[in-house]
Amino acid sequence: MATVVLLSAKPPTVILPPKPTTSTTIFSIRNPRNHHHNHRFCSTVALSSSFRNGRTPSEIECPVPIDQQPVNEYQSLRESFPFSWGSGDLVEYFSRLIATGASFALFVGLPVARFGVANPESEPFKCFLGAISSGTFVVTLAVLRMYLGWAYVGNRLLSATVEYEETGWYDGQIWVKTAEVLARDRLLGSFLVKPVLSRLKYTLVGLAASLLICVLLLINIEGTRKVSYIPEEAGGRAVHGVYNDESARSFEPDAFCGEPALP
Repeated sequence: MATVVLLSAKPPTVILPPKPTTSTTIFSIRNPRNHHHNHRFCSTVALSSSFRNGRTPSEIECPVPIDQQPVNEYQSLRESFPFSWGSGDLVEYFSRLIATGASFALFVGLPVARFGVANPESEPFKCFLGAISSGTFVVTLAVLRMYLGWAYVGNRLLSATVEYEETGWYDGQIWVKTAEVLARDRLLGSFLVKPVLSRLKYTLVGLAASLLICVLLLINIEGTRKVSYIPEEAGGRAVHGVYNDESARSFEPDAFCGEPALP
C-alpha cells in the first residue's frame, strides 16, 4: 500500500493500488462410462489463478493460437457433430447410432439390395441381410471418424508439447507446456477423453463383429443355393443355362452320331 501526502489545505489523499482480480475456472468432470443416471460420477476441479487483463500468466505466455490450443480444441470437438455423440449420455449415444444405421438401411441399403437380387420376392432374407450390412457399415465409418477425432485431441491434451502453425503449414512450431497448463490438460485428457475413447473402441469391436456375421451369413446363403441347385429336371430336359451331354443328345441326336451312348 502506497501513501502520498500532499502539502495543501485539503486533507491528504490516499491512493491505493488496484486489487488483483481472481477468477476460478471450473471443469465439471463426468464419467460417461456409467450406465445409470443415479450412479453418475461427477467431480469438480477448481483452478484459481491471478489474471492480468482477464487472462492467466500461462495464457499470456502461450504463443499457440486460440483455435489450436488443446483445451479449446476439446471444447470445439465436444460441441460439434457427430463428435458430441461420444461424450453424451449412453442411451442417447446408442439411440443415435441405431437411428442412423436403420435410416440408411431402410432408405438406401434395402432398395440397392432388392435391385441387386435376381428374384427379391423369393429371397427376402438375403435382401434383409444386405440392408443390415449397409447400415452397419455406415455406422462403423461414423464411429471410426469419431474415434480418430477424439484420439487426436486426447493425444494433444496428454502431450507435454503442442505443435502449432502460426500462419500456415510451412511455419510449424512446437511449444512446451507450462506445469499449470500440462496439469490441466492431462486432467481433462484422463477423466474426459479416455472414457469416450473406451466407449468408441468397444462400439467399433461390436460393429466389426456384426459386419463379420452378416458377411458369413451371406456367403452361407450363396453356398447353400449353389448346392441345392438341380441342373437337370425330370424327363432329361436341361435347365436353362446349364450344359448336360445327356440332355443335349436328346435335343440334337445328329450331333452325336457314331459316339457311344452314355451308360
